[in-house]
Amino acid sequence: MKILSTAIFFAISICCFSQLLSAQSVKSKPIVNQAGYNLGEAKRFVCYGAADGTAFEILPAAKTGGKPLFKGKITGYVGDFTAFNPENATEEFIVRVPGHGDSHPFWIADHLLEKLSSQLAYQFFIDVRGSEDPVYSNENQVAGGGPSRDGGAYTLEAVYEILLYASNPALFDRWHADFADDSAPDLIKLILWHAEFAFQHRDYNGPTAHRPYDIGHPGEQLQSYDYQNTLDQLAAVCAAYHSFLKPYLDEAKYQRYRQACLQKWEDYERDQVVRYWVKSQKWIDVGWQEFNEMGNVFGQAIFRNLFMYLAEREEADGQPEKFLAYAREAAADVIQNWDFNNPRHMWWIRNGEHITPQALAFFLMVAPESAPHGTRDKLAAWAEHMKQRTDNFWHYRKHNDTEWAHPKTKELGNTGLGGSMFVVADLLDDPELRALGWSQVNQVFGLNPAQAHYSNKSQERLDLDGYWTGIETGWPDAHPNGAGKLGRVRGALDGTPLDNMFPYNPEPDKEGVISYYATEGWAVTNRAWLSSVVFAPLGSQELRLLDAAGKPIAQVNSGQTVTIELKAALNQDWDNAEEGWVLLDQKDQETQKIRVRETGANTGLFRAEYRVTADAGTELTFSYGYLGFGKPLVLKVK
Repeated sequence: MKILSTAIFFAISICCFSQLLSAQSVKSKPIVNQAGYNLGEAKRFVCYGAADGTAFEILPAAKTGGKPLFKGKITGYVGDFTAFNPENATEEFIVRVPGHGDSHPFWIADHLLEKLSSQLAYQFFIDVRGSEDPVYSNENQVAGGGPSRDGGAYTLEAVYEILLYASNPALFDRWHADFADDSAPDLIKLILWHAEFAFQHRDYNGPTAHRPYDIGHPGEQLQSYDYQNTLDQLAAVCAAYHSFLKPYLDEAKYQRYRQACLQKWEDYERDQVVRYWVKSQKWIDVGWQEFNEMGNVFGQAIFRNLFMYLAEREEADGQPEKFLAYAREAAADVIQNWDFNNPRHMWWIRNGEHITPQALAFFLMVAPESAPHGTRDKLAAWAEHMKQRTDNFWHYRKHNDTEWAHPKTKELGNTGLGGSMFVVADLLDDPELRALGWSQVNQVFGLNPAQAHYSNKSQERLDLDGYWTGIETGWPDAHPNGAGKLGRVRGALDGTPLDNMFPYNPEPDKEGVISYYATEGWAVTNRAWLSSVVFAPLGSQELRLLDAAGKPIAQVNSGQTVTIELKAALNQDWDNAEEGWVLLDQKDQETQKIRVRETGANTGLFRAEYRVTADAGTELTFSYGYLGFGKPLVLKVK
């Protein structure tokens, strides 16, 4: 028996030793964001198997034998090159690690993410619409009923499209090619389309094509469509009307949207946090859960009531304080009950998870003086939790100490984590959290164990000009004819690494395990990604007013000329100087748009000279962005 036990011991030891040697011998090339990195932001790569202290170099991709432009050393499989910021560069670079090879080529450029993703982010929602007519929309032929295929009102398209425009409006004013009527920018047209769909479906409870859920509280008669969430979308439109939609939205139609909200707000439980409202047939969240991505997400109530507050405070007969009180109650609920250690409040909500921190942060963006006590502290606690969960060389948000990712299904909802980190980092002035946000973006663009962008690089999408420039390797599979029919949809995401691919197992054993080939995109998934594009500019856009010596100025004499300087994500053409605009508000006068011009090709800095003609005692307010994204500067005329 002793001899047998000894033999078994040695056999196990040899097996474990061989597995250890195998793990130690696995190594990767330098894995990077295949598109590249924003200038002035965090930059890193992973080189699995590289020993601590291994040297790396960054070189021009187009030159062989060129001199290194940057050198560093790897620690914990990670190489950091945040300090490498080549101004006005248009060429691609590579990372080279001896014994591991070269990385994919990539750019480092001013607001590169926004350059490559801003238009695709909303074009997805143009292409995924269940119909072109928001009134006669054939709901019974659209999975989930629409507006997006395989979605319902809970997809909240208008909410995030409005935030997207508000974050960088001069950029979206440039694009007019996607609709036959080019009288308004494409993104504005899309917002108005979703607004009308929401209004026309504010009480729709008819048939839809396939949907894996029903709506209604336990013990109630269940609904086939979540028409209550149409008011969330209309509330955002009402707020946007007073910010930027007036030139495009007829006042009578706006008032119809507003009255629809006012008449049904409490009946539709829009005044409160809604729990246990979706009965799902999906295996991942079967039955009633407290919160669900398909109808009721923790934080929605903050968003919708703040939007109504912003709209109603502009109305002579408005009730802003009522909606502000509702928003405060919803935020207090989140502050008290949001449990970071409850998966059903976090990663298990999947594509809805990003809304909770973003909605709470939105309170501090638009009404900081009215936010409940503890709002900032709760966001700071969330930030610390995320720092702990991403404490690994991928910066991937792990579920717990033993599980990296879901073992059976993609986690594309994580694509919204970057957006949450960006907005919270901006409010807390937390550069470490902002850097983690860029790591979430990097994962989407190929810095992950699959070494692939999360979107399948299909010929269909390439033919539509619907894919990211600079990506060599896309997601290895797609599901083009699923419920959302995403094959011919621009900017669609498809899959993420599953647990069996971590920490580094790019070709896992697929027998008995759903691998990363089991994949399908979804409109709610792309909304999560859209939120990262929405909040990325926070912290990198800046408006300044300068005197003749180039120093910031807050007071000016009438007749004096000041320089308006805008740093914003408007640099789309590296070969030509471009234009943007800044808003000027003055009491009892119409808002002006002052044109600013890029100081040169690919500088990303926009300026204009403005001669002050206002009388002494006047205050001039300059801003860029809406709904909390713009940080106004006041210039007092002496």
